[in-house]
Order: sequence, then structure tokens, then C-alpha cells
Amino acid sequence: MPLTAHWFLPTTGDSRYVVGGGHGSVPGTAGSDRPPSIAYLGQIARTAEQLGFTGALTPAGAWCEDAWLTTAMLTQVTERLKYLVAFRPGQLSPTLAAQMATGYQNQSGGRLLLNIVTGGESAEQRAYGDFLDKTGRYARTGEFLDITGRLWRGERVDHHGTHLRVEGAQLTRLPEPVPEVYFGGSSPEAAEVAARHADVYLTWGEPPEMVAEKIGAIRDLAARYGRTPRFGIRLHVITRDTSEDAWAQAGRLLAGMDPARIAATQEALARSESEGQRRMRLLHGGSTERLEVSPGLWAGIGLVRGGAGTALVGSHREVADRIEEYHRLGIDEFVLSGTPHLEEAYWVGENVLPLLAARGLWKPEA
Repeated sequence: MPLTAHWFLPTTGDSRYVVGGGHGSVPGTAGSDRPPSIAYLGQIARTAEQLGFTGALTPAGAWCEDAWLTTAMLTQVTERLKYLVAFRPGQLSPTLAAQMATGYQNQSGGRLLLNIVTGGESAEQRAYGDFLDKTGRYARTGEFLDITGRLWRGERVDHHGTHLRVEGAQLTRLPEPVPEVYFGGSSPEAAEVAARHADVYLTWGEPPEMVAEKIGAIRDLAARYGRTPRFGIRLHVITRDTSEDAWAQAGRLLAGMDPARIAATQEALARSESEGQRRMRLLHGGSTERLEVSPGLWAGIGLVRGGAGTALVGSHREVADRIEEYHRLGIDEFVLSGTPHLEEAYWVGENVLPLLAARGLWKPEA
């Protein structure tokens, strides 16, 4: 099965250095930001579309622009690119979410993908009026996805659950097609929700042996429910004409990270309730030493940024080799990004993706 390549929209702001934020860490950057205006994000989106990427992921959280509104605007400056919209189920009713997704899907010509983010930080959730603990949030997400899935199938839904209740819910219009659900999480609670509801299970960029173990566990659990999800991975990329140039760029990014910011970020991330974040932190341990945690996999991004914290680093051929390695493990969808996102999209799209196409592993979206 050919792999699918997506890009990323930096709705926190962009920079020639690593922009921080996420999972309870303090937003910030080691350099001057490029504000996340529609004009700039539109440049990135149009570039990704031109280069043949399928879609673009937008994050969700207090540190970034709202993904629903921002990407809805961006559909008007692109023609084909899909938007992988991250949103949190606890912040709106499932019936309203199903209706919003239907409207988005039908008005955009089927360009909505949904990235369900349960929320791993209770402090941030409480700021939005959500006072459930982590276990409760995942249970609610399961109920939420059950309701929205039934609504998108055209059912009239009565649901009296532990966390959600709707009566006589039904959509007057159905989405065409039903938006695919992307879902990530490394905890047992997350795995259960993914096994039951995810069309695509997403993992952050861990070393291949860790990714293989996670794929096997989710695949086995999903099989108990008669389901066969696809698998995706979220990775940053630093690719240049030579390996030496790529690693020099990684070194430049590292040199731009203030030690005080690294310490503050790691202190904040240590309080995270996210199992995935804990696994990211274990890769580097907060140290700037030994950041190549697997051949061509660099954990330096995670020193000042929450969430996905690793990058593929190397020549174009070396990065293509690493992508192929993950693909052989069962990863079909790659959500990639770089710093800055506009320029790095060209490095990847004009150099790495053609190598994958020549190997029969990727075909650009037309």
C-alpha cells in the first residue's frame, strides 16, 4: 500500500528556530516568530498542495489558533488539500460536532479529516470548563465517537451514558464522505478508544522498535472488535543535500535553544499527564547530549516543545530510507513538519518525496 504524506500548519506561529508550547509547557521560540496569519498559513497550505501532500495537520490547544475556524478559512485559498483538524471532544456537544463536521465536509468538497485530541493536561482542560480526570476524559471520548459515528450513518440517536446524554439526535444532512477519525495516545485508556473507533492510529516519532511494538498492540486490540485501523506517525524533518548539512542544521537549531528555556520546558513537561509525552521525554532525559536516539532520529525538538519531539535528520536519501523503514513496519500515513514550515516543505517535497515515488512508495495527490 503506498504511503500518504501530510504536512503541518504552525498555528502557534513559525520561526527559523523551534517554536515551543504544548502539553503544559510555556509557548515561546528561540527566535523571532512569523505570526500565524491566514496569509502566511495560506502560503504553507498552497505550497503543500503544490508539492503533492494529501493534507495538513493543525493542532488544538490554548497556545494556538482555533483549528476549525482557521482551516475553514484556508479551504478558500486551496483547491484540493485536506485539513486534519485537531479538536477536543469535551468542549462541544457530539451532536453539534457531527453537524459542524458535516457542514465542513460538504462545503469544502470532502476535505475534512478529524484528529481527536482527548486532552492530557487537567489544568488546561479546567480552563475550558472540563473537570473530568484523565480516565473520565477517555471514557467520554469513547461515548462521543460512538454518538458522532451513529449520527454520520444517518441514525436517530438516544444515548444515556456516564458522561454524555442526547435524545432524539439526528442530522438532516449527512457528510460525503464521512470524515476519517485519526486518534493517538499511548495509555491503556487511549488504546481502548483507538481500537474501537480510530480509522488511523497516530503515534509520535519513537524509534522503530518502539513503534513496531505499539502497532502490534493496537492491531491486536482492534482485531478483538473486528477492526483493522491504519497507522500513522508524526515526525519533524531536517533534510539537506548532504548528511553533514542536515546535521549542521540540527546543530544550529540546538544552539538557538536557551538553556533556561530547555529547563523550564522540561520542568513543565514533567508534570504532563500524557503517557506519550512521558515516552518522548525519556528519549532525551532533558539532556542535550546523545540526542540521536536511533539512526537518523533526533530528539532535540522535544527539548523546548511539547508533543511530537523527534526529527528525521539526514540527506534526502537517508530520510527516505528512514521513512521506508517505518512504512515496512506498518506505517501508512506520515504527518511531517519542519522549521520553518514553508521552506522545509520544499526541502521535503522536492527532494524526499520524489525518491519515495521512484521506489513506488508514494504517489503525489493530483
